[in-house]
Amino acid sequence: MNKKAYSIAALSTSTGSFINSSRFWVSSEKIIYDAYFFENLRIEKLRAQRSKSTLSIILLALEKETDTESINTRAILDGIQTKIRNTDISGFINHKTIGVLLPDTDENGANKLCEKLVNGHPQFSATTSSYPDHIFESLEKIGVIQPDAHPFELKDSMDNVWFKLFFKRVLDIIGSIIGILILAPVMLVTALVIKVTSPGPVIFSQIRLGKKGIPFKFYKFRSMHVDMDDKIHREYIQNFINGHLEKINQGDAEEPFYKMKADPRITRIGRFIRKTSIDEIPQFFNVLKGDMSLVGPRPPLSYEAEKYQSWHLRRIVDMKPGITGLWQIEGRSKTEWDDAVRLDIRYIQNWSLIMDLKILFKTVYIVLWCRGAV
Repeated sequence: MNKKAYSIAALSTSTGSFINSSRFWVSSEKIIYDAYFFENLRIEKLRAQRSKSTLSIILLALEKETDTESINTRAILDGIQTKIRNTDISGFINHKTIGVLLPDTDENGANKLCEKLVNGHPQFSATTSSYPDHIFESLEKIGVIQPDAHPFELKDSMDNVWFKLFFKRVLDIIGSIIGILILAPVMLVTALVIKVTSPGPVIFSQIRLGKKGIPFKFYKFRSMHVDMDDKIHREYIQNFINGHLEKINQGDAEEPFYKMKADPRITRIGRFIRKTSIDEIPQFFNVLKGDMSLVGPRPPLSYEAEKYQSWHLRRIVDMKPGITGLWQIEGRSKTEWDDAVRLDIRYIQNWSLIMDLKILFKTVYIVLWCRGAV
């Protein structure tokens, strides 16, 4: 994530008290507090998504040992206002932390402004971040920042998340073991047929990007001839992500189908195991290892992620990739790329164990009816 920590200064050392933002209002139209700041953050984040523009944030926080009575808050806020643009948004996150939202500003621009704001005094620490860093998600969702996201503490925002993640992992382990045991005969038959019908390994392994972009070895049953050029897929991915849908639409305007339908690299048995999603079964071992989850965004290849807009990266930053997900059950191959990413982000923001179970049950139905597959 795009973060940089500074040792920074108060913009004024005049005598005064640090304002409690939840109870006190400074008479400035450009300075907002608590829920107002979070609402502006949500709006600017949506605008950055839709316009594919950059968005950064600066967080200024009093150090723990600083005597808050020695800080003149109004002088600090006035000092900030003289150094930011009219389109920038400043406000309180809590009574010891000020945030500055910077639309159309990248990481370098945020760092330069931060240096101007904080030149020379030790009372404050600061963090800069560029969207889609999880600082934005944490602020919008719960009004605080995860403790490991910055050099200062606001409060523990992860009290209940570890508990949910623990049970998600338990569900992954149990579900992957059950899947492996139930589908063992299918895997055995598939392996034998692949071995007999085409030369090469039964299992195809590939490096994909997992949570926070960490690479891992991804498993599938081999559905292609060996040593094939990936140029066709690279071109497809580039057109799909860049919105050149007329080049990849295998359907029509009313019933689009965004998937490579006549890929010459695929074997005859490969077409069948792809249509039935049998090729995905070895990913239960990825889940058992902990590289993936049963439910989550699909893991991209590195050359896919290179084509991402900044907000697209959220689908691999915050959650383990999954065998299935909201995109797979609601969009499948009929969804445009940006809408598919929005489905992944919606899942990440709202996931629960009940949601995972619903997605898993619906996935079984979709797979049995081969909906949306080639």
